[in-house]
Amino acid sequence: MANNIEVKDLLEAGVHFGHLTRKWNPNMAPYIYMERNGIHVINLYKTVAKLEEANEALKKIAASGRKILFVATKKQAKDIVAEKAGNANMPYITERWPGGMLTNFVTIRKAVKKMASIDRMKKDGTFNTLSKKERLQVERLRAKLEKNLGSISEMTRLPAALFIVDTMREHIAVKEALKLNIPIFAMVDTNSDPRPIDYLIPSNDDASKSIDAILSHVSNAIIEGLAERKSEKTEKEEPKAAAPKKAAKPDDLTKIEGIGPKIAEVFNEQGIMTFADLASKTEDDLKEILVEAGSTFASNNPASWAKQAKMAAEGKWAELKEWQETVKGGVE
Repeated sequence: MANNIEVKDLLEAGVHFGHLTRKWNPNMAPYIYMERNGIHVINLYKTVAKLEEANEALKKIAASGRKILFVATKKQAKDIVAEKAGNANMPYITERWPGGMLTNFVTIRKAVKKMASIDRMKKDGTFNTLSKKERLQVERLRAKLEKNLGSISEMTRLPAALFIVDTMREHIAVKEALKLNIPIFAMVDTNSDPRPIDYLIPSNDDASKSIDAILSHVSNAIIEGLAERKSEKTEKEEPKAAAPKKAAKPDDLTKIEGIGPKIAEVFNEQGIMTFADLASKTEDDLKEILVEAGSTFASNNPASWAKQAKMAAEGKWAELKEWQETVKGGVE
């Protein structure tokens, strides 16, 4: 993965451009290379190192089957995030951050379910029974929900991590994630505070080229993790499918009063190998097998054999022995 990230590519995308020196956050000092024409320049070697670290962690999360929520509501990042997160099959927020998105997730899920409920109304014809005014109101509600929450409709539980573009703009998302101890991955510019971020990527979070360059690497890492998960799942399933089913160990059916070695052999040939198999048969089933086996066996009375087999299958040997001593020849 490290070989795919080149300092030259990040340089060409303008990832190194920070904010005006007067707007800087002193906590970003370790990631600043120099100051030029009143603008801070980000150290791209540190950006590469932090990007590799973040990608490795994101890859593991994706491989575990959990979701990473992308957050970017600024104009120049919206389309890029929607595309990259969509490619990686991850949820994203590109419109206004809904307050309580994480801390009040149950309510957000209700809104998503409302959207699904409206879709069901359209399918089953209930929607057509509404008045024109009601239909218009429902349509508007559906469009509003789709715009704000459509991209997270598949997110049925809290995400395992957040990836944020511009932590200053998305400060509410940062606060909610911190409150719930959800790891935060973020593109952090020179004017932002890196301290609340678990995996920061020092980079220009204003230029669309810079955002695209960073998110391309991030989404590729997630897709890689998903591919690993899929291949591991396939490998686990294949041996299970190929493994032959172990045959059940035959029970000694002669322990049932009235069944001798010959009758036990007849039953074994018919697939009745265990006490449980025998207990599952009705008197008529057993009688039919005996009749088909020949006149020698047809005279036997299997009325109580299933009952005895049930006791044997359940391990009630004392009860079975007492029953056999009371009833002669296995006939009640």
